[in-house]
Amino acid sequence: MYDQFLPLILFGIATSFSPGPNNIMSSYSGFNFGFRKTIPLMLGVIFGWTTLLILMALGLIAIFQKFIFLQDIIKILGSIFLIYLAYKIAFSSANITDNSKKPVSFFDTFLFQFINPKGVIIATIVVSTFIDAQNNYLRDSLIVVTIGFFMAVFSISSWCLIGKYLRKFATSKNFIKKFNYTMSFLLIVCVIMFYV
Repeated sequence: MYDQFLPLILFGIATSFSPGPNNIMSSYSGFNFGFRKTIPLMLGVIFGWTTLLILMALGLIAIFQKFIFLQDIIKILGSIFLIYLAYKIAFSSANITDNSKKPVSFFDTFLFQFINPKGVIIATIVVSTFIDAQNNYLRDSLIVVTIGFFMAVFSISSWCLIGKYLRKFATSKNFIKKFNYTMSFLLIVCVIMFYV
């Protein structure tokens, strides 16, 4: 595993910092609600992703490898959720003082990790590639889960801060509306990419 430590880090950076549903939701929430109010969303992603990795390492991966159709079911459920979320984002209020808007909750983002096609595919690849079930299983699992946890913390926080930073340019309802449309569009692009 030590010889694969650098590839694991590089793979983690490439997959966790690239645009995806979690990062887009975090950026949208940071833009519309600020960093502090986005913390529950971020914690949901971090702990949901970490739990998914742990479950994969404990043997869930064998079920996914045996029953390939489960990945298709997750892809469909995840797509439906993302389309719903894209709709909510696109038609959310652009009013800066609108208190009726609420960020996505911890519970929603925690559960979403288990139907997030990108997350499930990445977790499957990481566990099958970087954990040797025959030798040093526990050590490899701890390393993979720890690195996965910290990658999630840094990536989701970074995307939230990007959204929060962009808020400084939000001088009109039109800008906010365009930003929300862009985030909604990117979620739809994520759905399309699952099927390409």
